[in-house]
Amino acid sequence: MNRPIRVMSIVCLVLFTALLIGVNYIQFVDADTLNAKNGNRRVIDEEFARERGPILVGDRPIAESVPVDDQWKFQRRYPEGKLYADITGYFSYTYGRSGLEQSQNDILSGSDNRLFVNRVVDLIGSNQPRGGSVSVTINRKAQRAASEGLEGLPGDAKGAVVALDPSTGAILAMTGTPSYNPNALASHDLASVRKAWERLNSNKNQPMLNRSTQQILPPGSTFKIITAAAAMEKLNLSPSSVVKGGRGLTAPGFGSYVLRNQGGGNCGGNKITLTQALEVSCNVTFGDLAMKVGQDDMERQADAFGFGSRDFDQLPMSASQFTSDPDVDLEAPQLAQSGIGQFEVAATPLQMAMATGAIANGGALMKPYLVSTARSPDLKTIETAKPEKIRDAISGRTAAGLSQMLVDVVENGTGGSAAIPGVEVGGKTGTAQSTAERPPYAWFVSFAPADDPKVAVAVVVESSSTGRDDISGGRLAGPIARSVMQAVIG
Repeated sequence: MNRPIRVMSIVCLVLFTALLIGVNYIQFVDADTLNAKNGNRRVIDEEFARERGPILVGDRPIAESVPVDDQWKFQRRYPEGKLYADITGYFSYTYGRSGLEQSQNDILSGSDNRLFVNRVVDLIGSNQPRGGSVSVTINRKAQRAASEGLEGLPGDAKGAVVALDPSTGAILAMTGTPSYNPNALASHDLASVRKAWERLNSNKNQPMLNRSTQQILPPGSTFKIITAAAAMEKLNLSPSSVVKGGRGLTAPGFGSYVLRNQGGGNCGGNKITLTQALEVSCNVTFGDLAMKVGQDDMERQADAFGFGSRDFDQLPMSASQFTSDPDVDLEAPQLAQSGIGQFEVAATPLQMAMATGAIANGGALMKPYLVSTARSPDLKTIETAKPEKIRDAISGRTAAGLSQMLVDVVENGTGGSAAIPGVEVGGKTGTAQSTAERPPYAWFVSFAPADDPKVAVAVVVESSSTGRDDISGGRLAGPIARSVMQAVIG
């Protein structure tokens, strides 16, 4: 063999080897990634032609596939579309998947490796492969109460509600307004699907945004529970400790700025207890405490409650923040404002429900989850959720003291709108200023029963036709939190 032929043979061998490696990499190593991509038409055609498994609340589907007489054989249907849209997401031929339809796609489509035996059985029996089912943790009554509470707000309100079990992290309710109907995107009339998509995405109110997990807003005075926790942990304060009150807070570096209380009051005196400060939501107290704790320890305490992390992986989640850049030192007025949940502090309702739940749960922050059980098409359980503790956000001593303070807020302070006869409820209002052009954000966080917490709730109302002066967490958000807690505890 002469040299040119030998070189050409070697080159062909190398190319053939590279081709063989590439084909095997695509077929075996990269197959799952490619199959999971939204917009993969071959995979979507295959999935549309099989019976996709249901998403269930109890024994009732909130997403299911029903037989139809067209090229795809099955139509995805959402029986209570708007009520559960934030949870189910959509399954669309044109626009792919979102929500649990996306995160649980392997189970629902039947492509999960744990369903391999089922696929083989279907193949041998010449049956079309079927998807498995997913059951969620949602409490149907609580979900309905949350939705009706938001819909009952005056005008074209925007807001969100999250409720969870403090001891496990199981999400009991998650909804927002405005919502959308995922049936419009699951239709097999692709022209109408395109129009619905364009209409939804051009809506300035963003109905497809999951306000519970994706939108971060200033939490206002609900953040004072975290400032109080930091002060109790770092400054060794107790509920009866005497703290600064008064009409205004000034300090070195403030210049002419004065941090004042809502309505200009003095919180009951120049010296008050920490419990009283929380009851009346005293800005002066918590601005002063934030400066005494210091930026680094305030940041650490917020992070211990989950700020800066995305601890929920079954739906898209935005990380909450204490500051936009932890490496930048805050000026004194900025740190004081941060202590009352303003300046750059921003949180999702899910994050505030998690923090409130941790306080109710003796300080233990639990990982939130929506999926309780995954089953094969023949109803065999292939996965069951197990509660997982993320960390101890605060000590048990601090949690017990802070829990009692929050009960006092409902019984004696600003949180009276969440009171439930015969049940001890802990709660905190929040009214966060935004801009001069828009009304404040109204927040409420709560838990019940205080002696054996079954539910923690966070509610935010980001806009309403209520007059600006009438917007407060207690007035708008508190009654919604109460109805959700009642739905859970009966």
